[in-house]
Amino acid sequence: MTEYTIDDVSEMLNDIVDEIPADFFKELNGGVILMEECKFHPSGHGDLFILGEYHFNRAMGRYIYIYFGSFMRLYGSLPKERLRERLKDTLVHEFTHHLESLAGERNLEIHDKVNMEKYKRAREIRRRNK
Repeated sequence: MTEYTIDDVSEMLNDIVDEIPADFFKELNGGVILMEECKFHPSGHGDLFILGEYHFNRAMGRYIYIYFGSFMRLYGSLPKERLRERLKDTLVHEFTHHLESLAGERNLEIHDKVNMEKYKRAREIRRRNK
C-alpha cells in the first residue's frame, strides 16, 4: 500500500498548479490551499467525501480548497500518477467553478446539484432494498 504525506501531495499539487494558465488565476486572490482534513458532504451520511471546494465571499475573496484527508481516504493507495490524475481532475473542476463565477455562469454548479440529487435517490433506493 502506498502512503503519501501531506508534503508529497502538496508537491504534486504545486506541480499541477504550475501547469495551469496564468489567466485562470484572475481574481483568485486566495489561491489554491491544501487542507489537511478529511471533509464529508453533509448529505452523504459519512460516505461521501468532499475532495475540493471553490469559495467566493466578499470578505475573503476567491480561493480553492483541496482536502488532503479526503484524497487519502479515497485514493491513498493509488500509484503516484493515478493520484496525480485525481488531484488534477479535482483542481480543474474547482477552477471551472471559479471561471464560471467570474463569467456569471452556474452550469457546473447546476450539474453538481443534479448529480447530488441522483446520489440521494440512489442511496434511498439502496436503503429501501436492504
